Amino acid sequence: MKSLLFVIIVLLAGCAAGTIHGLANLALVEPFLDTAIGIENQNLFLSGEEKDTPEFWTAYYDYRSWQKAGQILAGAILGTSVGALFGIVFVYSRKSLPGNSIKKALILAGLMFIAVYLIPFIKYPANPPTVGDPETVVFRGILYLSFTVISGLAAVGFHKVYKRINKKYLAFVGYAGFIAAVFYAMPNNPDPITAPMTLVNDFRIMSAIGVSIFWASLGLIFGVLWHKIRPDKTQSESSSVTV
Repeated sequence: MKSLLFVIIVLLAGCAAGTIHGLANLALVEPFLDTAIGIENQNLFLSGEEKDTPEFWTAYYDYRSWQKAGQILAGAILGTSVGALFGIVFVYSRKSLPGNSIKKALILAGLMFIAVYLIPFIKYPANPPTVGDPETVVFRGILYLSFTVISGLAAVGFHKVYKRINKKYLAFVGYAGFIAAVFYAMPNNPDPITAPMTLVNDFRIMSAIGVSIFWASLGLIFGVLWHKIRPDKTQSESSSVTV
């Protein structure tokens, strides 16, 4: 394995996929965030915590403009971090994945999407602003992160089982049964939803689409780069191609 080429692939794929995710969120998620924050602002005005003044709106629009502009950079940074994890998992699992490098990367991206995003999302779906008590935000974050870690580690564990047994389907059955038990054992989100359900559901759908775009982009870009650069190519293979 050529370490420098591997690092280049990881950085390029993760950064590119993260940038695509940031752009997708700007188009898909931000309109619903604006609506949700608008409701939150109106609640602040009604409660007397804030006043509906030109100064308030100037500060608000400046902050939102900065927040939206920084979303692409944040996406690139987060994408690079996730891309590093993806690359490590790919190196250790590629021999057990079918197809060429592109297909392997896309399959792995799909599996990781399910294990570290979709399953935790079903239990603890994303909510827009105005949903959730600020006093429980740490507790809710711990619940989501814990379930994500459990699901991810369980996927790794049952992958090892998958490689060692003849009846491969038993590994999938075991993972599904374990996750189902964890799903019902972990506490539900403690906060009631007070925002309009149409807004909440649309926000969740668009958030899920955005993350789906990220994982699909990561798998495709990583797979194409790996297929073209071949950091795993041995010296003998390179010599034979040259000859």
